[in-house]
Amino acid sequence: MSDLKAAQEMMAAAVAAKGIEDPEVASVKRVLKLLDKTAKSNRTYGATNPVALKFSQQLFEELSNHLATYAKLTFLVTRSELLCKDEVVYQAEKEGGSENLAFKLYADGIRELVLHQGLTQEDLSFFLDALWASQDKENDDDIVTRLWQKNLAALTLVTAEEIAKASGGSDAFLKLDPLTTSDSTLRELLDQERKKKNAQSGSSETQTAAQQKARFQSGLVGYEVTEDELAALAKEIEQENQQDSTTYILDVLTAILASEQSTALLTKLFSLWGHVITALFQAGKWAVLESVLSILHETEAVRPDIAEDHKQQLATLLTSLGKPEHIKAIESYLNRTPNPNTEGLSTVLLLMGQDAVSLLCSLLANLEHATHQAIVAETLHALAKDHPEPLIRGLTDRRPVYVRNLLGIVAKWNNPIFTEAVEKLVRHPDAQVRKEAIRVFGLLRPTGNGARLILCLSDTEDTVRIAALKLLATGQYTAPFPQWTPILSDDTFLERPLSERRGLYQAIRATCGDEAIPYWQGLFTEWAWTNRKKKEECAVLAAEALGKLATPAAIATLELGKKKGSTAVRQACTMAFSQLQKQSKTSTPQPTPYEDAP
Repeated sequence: MSDLKAAQEMMAAAVAAKGIEDPEVASVKRVLKLLDKTAKSNRTYGATNPVALKFSQQLFEELSNHLATYAKLTFLVTRSELLCKDEVVYQAEKEGGSENLAFKLYADGIRELVLHQGLTQEDLSFFLDALWASQDKENDDDIVTRLWQKNLAALTLVTAEEIAKASGGSDAFLKLDPLTTSDSTLRELLDQERKKKNAQSGSSETQTAAQQKARFQSGLVGYEVTEDELAALAKEIEQENQQDSTTYILDVLTAILASEQSTALLTKLFSLWGHVITALFQAGKWAVLESVLSILHETEAVRPDIAEDHKQQLATLLTSLGKPEHIKAIESYLNRTPNPNTEGLSTVLLLMGQDAVSLLCSLLANLEHATHQAIVAETLHALAKDHPEPLIRGLTDRRPVYVRNLLGIVAKWNNPIFTEAVEKLVRHPDAQVRKEAIRVFGLLRPTGNGARLILCLSDTEDTVRIAALKLLATGQYTAPFPQWTPILSDDTFLERPLSERRGLYQAIRATCGDEAIPYWQGLFTEWAWTNRKKKEECAVLAAEALGKLATPAAIATLELGKKKGSTAVRQACTMAFSQLQKQSKTSTPQPTPYEDAP
């Protein structure tokens, strides 16, 4: 045993004792990770693509460093894993399928692969080409055939067929004897076994089962398939057949886009991308469409060499996202599909840009489900701020849900340009729209003339009237008392709930102040022959309003009410005075000790 080999074994033993990963195993993992990335990038983008070339160079450098240190890189192949020194060094994210490096090698009959020192970059490139050439339906050769035809000195492999011959065709799996294979490859052991058989051929035609077991034990590397494995393989094949071909098609188109030099083919390709986008809209595959659009947005960075005509084609693809047929496809899919997946839809809508605002408003109006409406509303909130005209027109629509959605957007902007359109909505047929319009009106015009709001006090819905009263009572609006007279003199006024009448008086106090005092004074002194109880209630409410008004004229009116009003009115006026005194004490600052001095 060489000094180098002894040192490596001592290092491995020390690492194992400390529970630290074997550095050789760690190195193999790094190489195989890069090999997987490189193979996938070559398959997706083509070997000449800058991204693929970058991964290939990184792989060659990492592999060269490994071979310089350990002389060879060896791994055993199972259906879903690659192993080195009995440790898993590669495991696919999902078992089986064309994306699984282990499965691909296993399916082509490879059970061990060894890369030796001296492997050139050309050798590595050929290996990568051979690895994925089987995807070409016009090429029936498997990986083993292509590698043997090339006869690479720095790459050796062991196949399932060789193992079967060496083990006498038994249905066992081959396992290396740990006493004899600490540093031997499967190829070396098979060669040793072949020499042993040739040497023994003169004295004995066959080995006994016990002799075979001493050399080969059931284990990791297989050549025959059990019933269970056949069933599992059939299941994998079925899953492959059921997989959506969309991803594969997009990979192909992306690869062509990344490397194709033919002007005619690129022209056809961009035209084909348009059909792909339309199909994805119709199928409701928003996440896939988002990925496609991301690829197209990055095209000029990846392909700075494309012609101006192709740049124009690309620009047209991206600017035509919001065309009517795409919007109609979204509407149709969302309305007819139970519980559709909306992942990626927001991004797709945003990418349509400001030119699509009008069509997005139509989409919002026609969608049937609140969750879908919310997605479009958020998009309009982002896109339509500087293009409000379609929303202003939309506020005249008679569809309540649509108008309420638009009001929700308008409320977030607080743009006075919408004030007039919102103000008109207080006459909308839907009560919820009228109520929401009052709320938004208060945001857009928080001060000013309260005449429009006073008109809302005749609404048939009490929720609408109360919303208007609350806004008028803030003190931010003015309204001359004559504008209140039609409401106060109406025969139905006394039929309104007590709480609503109280709100009316407070709104009057806030909007016209002392102008209302003659009216309230009359309530204190007027003798009622009819509706005496309700008129007395109004006089009591007038006392509350005068107490909060607290002007000299209001205080004088309360003094009159204490003298000439009914018992209930006198009590109400007295209580109003008490409240005024309390407010005066809390609002007047107490003198300091220095101020008490004469």
